[in-house]
Amino acid sequence: MEAIRDLSPGDWPEVARIYEEGLATGVASFETHVPSWEEWDARHLPAPRLVAESPGAVAGWLAVTPTSSRACYRGVVEHSVYVDASARGRGIGRALLDRLVATAPSHGIWTIQTAILGTNAPSLALHTAAGFRTVGVRERIAERDGRWQDAVLLELRLP
Repeated sequence: MEAIRDLSPGDWPEVARIYEEGLATGVASFETHVPSWEEWDARHLPAPRLVAESPGAVAGWLAVTPTSSRACYRGVVEHSVYVDASARGRGIGRALLDRLVATAPSHGIWTIQTAILGTNAPSLALHTAAGFRTVGVRERIAERDGRWQDAVLLELRLP
């Protein structure tokens, strides 16, 4: 099994490569380009930021963003998780999610949310298996590559 550790700025080239690979699938995100490190760093909370490391390379990553600047939602985050195409199906996404769930309370997080394109069956299955529940579907919420897409909203409430 790969080691899960905190993401550092030095991981950015591999994180960006995996992110770009995911975006190229057309089902990983409504985003279409990878931001600069500075943009990405400013959008994401300082922790938890995680990478799954396989011998000599980053095999996946996970990071969280706040859902709101309002104090009452300070413990609610939205996460992103991406796995290198050559490493998919080996439990890396699940290991990253499990580490997020285990460490979230120590970061003051009580709810983890995500929005997944309805056509991304592997990610929906991963999140369901990890205990996330579907709270709704935003039908035809955004267009990607000339096609209207649904966003499935999922959340995991922590004790």
